[in-house]
Amino acid sequence: MTLKTLTRKLGLMAVLGLTSAAALAQQTKTVDFGQTTVQLSSTFTNALQSLQVSLGTVSPTHVYFGTASFPVTGGALDLDTAAGNILHSGGLTLEAGGIEVSLQSFIIDTTGSKPVLTGLVAVNNKLLGRLPLFNLALPPGVTLPLQLQGGFILQLDNVGVTLSPQAAAALNAVYSIKAFKAGLDIGTANVFAIVTP
Repeated sequence: MTLKTLTRKLGLMAVLGLTSAAALAQQTKTVDFGQTTVQLSSTFTNALQSLQVSLGTVSPTHVYFGTASFPVTGGALDLDTAAGNILHSGGLTLEAGGIEVSLQSFIIDTTGSKPVLTGLVAVNNKLLGRLPLFNLALPPGVTLPLQLQGGFILQLDNVGVTLSPQAAAALNAVYSIKAFKAGLDIGTANVFAIVTP
């Protein structure tokens, strides 16, 4: 074996070793299932009531005692950076004056500069597209990397949920009002998800 061949083999082994180490250190986890609940704020529910807007749900979401539940259906999350997507089924409807706005198929998206919840928006069953609906604020004390309970449970509590500027503008345009304001307190979310170990 020549010195040149030996050098190449050693170099290849080093690259493979680094790749293997990187794979072992990878912290991106697949989200399998779970549930996100949102305790709706009285600020939000009172605002809807004053505007005579009825709150409904998209199956399989349900609202009990002021708490809305949205099943987690998938996604992926990097524990080191908290960047990722968590997908949900179900949603909410807002109805007033014969106009129904459907907000559904929510995605918690933490890949940008700030965490946001996006959703598909439809007006009277006509799909408009996906919009950033709610801004999310992680509670104080959350540190990186994210820790899993028992090695496979992700639990994030007391996440603040507020109306995004885009959602406020869209709702105002649909209902021809100016009452929806960006930053409106929607409620507090708790995220529970099972991830692949």
